[in-house]
Amino acid sequence: MTPRVAIIGAGPCGLSQLQAFEQARLKGADIPEIVCFEKQADWGGLWNYTWRTGLDEYGEPVHGSMYRYLWSNGPKECLEFADYTFDEHFQRPIPSFPPREVLYDYITGRAKKNNLRRYIQFSTVVRQVEFGEGQFRVRVKDLVADQERVETFDFVVVATGHFSIPNLPKFEGIEQFPGRVLHSHDFREAREFAGKDLLVVGSSYSAEDIALQTYKYGAKSVTISYRTAPMGFKWPEGIEEVPLLTKLEGKVAHFQDGSSKKVDAIVFCVGYQHSFPFLEDSLRLKTKNRLYPGSLYKGIFWLPNPKLMYLGMQDQFYTFSMFDVQAWYARDVMLGRIALPPYEEMAADIAHWQAREESLANPFEQIDFQKDYIVDLADQVDYPSCDWELTTELFKAWEHDKEQSILGYRDKVFRSPCTGTEATVHHTPWIEAMDDSLASFLGN
Repeated sequence: MTPRVAIIGAGPCGLSQLQAFEQARLKGADIPEIVCFEKQADWGGLWNYTWRTGLDEYGEPVHGSMYRYLWSNGPKECLEFADYTFDEHFQRPIPSFPPREVLYDYITGRAKKNNLRRYIQFSTVVRQVEFGEGQFRVRVKDLVADQERVETFDFVVVATGHFSIPNLPKFEGIEQFPGRVLHSHDFREAREFAGKDLLVVGSSYSAEDIALQTYKYGAKSVTISYRTAPMGFKWPEGIEEVPLLTKLEGKVAHFQDGSSKKVDAIVFCVGYQHSFPFLEDSLRLKTKNRLYPGSLYKGIFWLPNPKLMYLGMQDQFYTFSMFDVQAWYARDVMLGRIALPPYEEMAADIAHWQAREESLANPFEQIDFQKDYIVDLADQVDYPSCDWELTTELFKAWEHDKEQSILGYRDKVFRSPCTGTEATVHHTPWIEAMDDSLASFLGN
């Protein structure tokens, strides 16, 4: 009997898994029966922008955390698909830091080229996954037909990502705060805060980018409150970093250093939870956001039951390209090309990687660590060649560029590790580029 594979999610991770199987099929391999369940009405995961927040039209929690005017905050050259380059998709060089619509067009362009849609059941939410008698029982609901059903599978790939269930801290006085309070998950429109004094709580990529976005689109001031250490960039006038928020009195925010600031709105950029309520507890990954989550052999296979796989659960420098390599490796295990070692060896391998992670001293070492992880997988599969060493050079140059100019780093250009093509300079500096559409970006 042909084995069956369930893929949960048709975002970048799920599409990578479908692409991996499709490439094997095109080379003559017998592949399993594949069913991809996607809760949204279209593919793209977080890159599939929606204006909705809270609940969708079916009463389901809105998955997406995407907002208008988002541009890539890392070089596109470090997330390039080696089997479908930017050169192939756009038929010309483009700048290194594209906006959301451009990256969405690229992601879905590969999926369209290979007709991956035929594997996907849209508007279908996974309600429960259980394992027994050697198979997974997967209960799903067709949201359009309002009907549930149960199917059985030999393998399950969790490709839902981990940027949709927000952490939400509580601060004294927040119940009486008279302004807008939201998590970055529900942030959609930077112009909402034009002319306002905004407080951003957090000190990582979301806090950095939302502070810059709101500044760019006219916020009167942006105050960034950090827990442990400031990001320390050379912020423009109008953006400042202060220690952690301690309490609110009306509209006045008080901070640990004794300073205070009157603010009109608060955006929490304090991260997300790894949350998989559709999995029975014995299958559920429970981890903080880290470069090498526990209980996942090769960062993919659920140690207690390796027939369950997770993609993209790492804290990330690399994104699409890492998801691809994980998907190729997972595919080859499911096809029987790679045999997994005994439990004890898998556990020891996880411990080895985590011990190395805990010794990392700075972002440069973290970048090298994640590159080494990817290469460890890529060397064992037929993923197309990529200059992974170059990607680390690009990431480190990017880190330096941000330190030199937090407003100007997106105006830099880089060279593709897949084709060698040098990116073009965008026609408008990022801080002045108010139109983030595909047509405007490409100059059409």
